[in-house]
Amino acid sequence: MKQLWAPWRIEYILGPKPDACVFCLPATTEEDEERLVLYRGARAFVIMNKYPYNNGHIMVCPYRHVMALANLPVEDTHEIMDLVRRCTVILKEHFNCEGINVGLNQGQAAGAGIREHLHFHLVPRWNGDSSFMAVFDEVRTMPEHLNRTYTALRPYFCRGEETV
Repeated sequence: MKQLWAPWRIEYILGPKPDACVFCLPATTEEDEERLVLYRGARAFVIMNKYPYNNGHIMVCPYRHVMALANLPVEDTHEIMDLVRRCTVILKEHFNCEGINVGLNQGQAAGAGIREHLHFHLVPRWNGDSSFMAVFDEVRTMPEHLNRTYTALRPYFCRGEETV
């Protein structure tokens, strides 16, 4: 029997599950650190994925609760793409990654875990980042804790638009 210890998951397993959409943010910023919100724009925001595929896995989401990209006003889609662009610059600068997967899973058949509220994923990648763990044992390793990554990335979003 194989065992992989992940004691931080107990918080999610035993904790209360949200009744509301996890991407519908409250108007106040009080919970931003707890929710891992990195940046709030006028029409969209940047948030870290609590269950990432890789360190630095972040998402860009509109404030509007919509399933389809076609249901967003053009102004919202423009801000989202500006944020996706900005995030690629920040991830490259901070993580020195060799690539970035950028994707939108629109609809359940496309793999959307939370299909009701569209969101773009940005996942930093490095050559060989899966290493032998994923190949031999279908396991990924996360070398840095989410809170530490949040603390490291947050200043990039606070310093303004000069990173774009």
